[in-house]
Amino acid sequence: MKSTSMKQEKMPSDISESNLPLPSSGQNCCCDDDECCSAALQHEPLTGGLSGAVSAMLEGIGEDPQREGLLKTPERVARSLRFLTRGYSENPEELLKNAVFTEAYDEMVVVRDIDLFSMCEHHLLPFFGKAHIAYIPDGKIVGLSKIARVVEVYARRLQVQERLTQQIRDALQNVLNPKGVGVVIEAKHLCMVMRGVEKLNSITTTSAMSGQFISSQSTRSEFLRLIRP
Repeated sequence: MKSTSMKQEKMPSDISESNLPLPSSGQNCCCDDDECCSAALQHEPLTGGLSGAVSAMLEGIGEDPQREGLLKTPERVARSLRFLTRGYSENPEELLKNAVFTEAYDEMVVVRDIDLFSMCEHHLLPFFGKAHIAYIPDGKIVGLSKIARVVEVYARRLQVQERLTQQIRDALQNVLNPKGVGVVIEAKHLCMVMRGVEKLNSITTTSAMSGQFISSQSTRSEFLRLIRP
């Protein structure tokens, strides 16, 4: 089977906060280590309960939330967590539906090396890596940037990598009803690197397939070959 392989660049995130100056482009705004928030949260006040919980956590580890270096930490952490979990406010399938087009193309479409950053729901520590996605259209295609957006939305929630992989597959399958979908994620988990077994070079790979990616060994092999570096 012939294929079209396209390397997808990381999508910019629209980030800002109501009390921070917005860049004129409306794109990424990470002023310094203190502030980094999502435009989706721009008009939403910080949750006092979350800031208070961070203060309690600092006390719980033996720190003094009132010392100079920690005075603004509860607020910073609250904003950071809201940014890192902003995917709860978006519907990935609706994002896809807004960019579906009728097209007779019926060969494999591959978008590889999509950067992803997520949070392990077991330890609230980051995991990060790459997603590789392919689908075989059946009369419908989708804008390539929306594939990256689906990855971003699901990743910006508390996750396990196994579920994240399946959610991406299912969203594409449900909206496009293609002949098949293949998803592979390769990620490094800080819960394995910074704590526990402390295996610095460990990488976790997960896959989720549907349709011809399951029923046809040649299709599956072609996909796996195309996503190799």
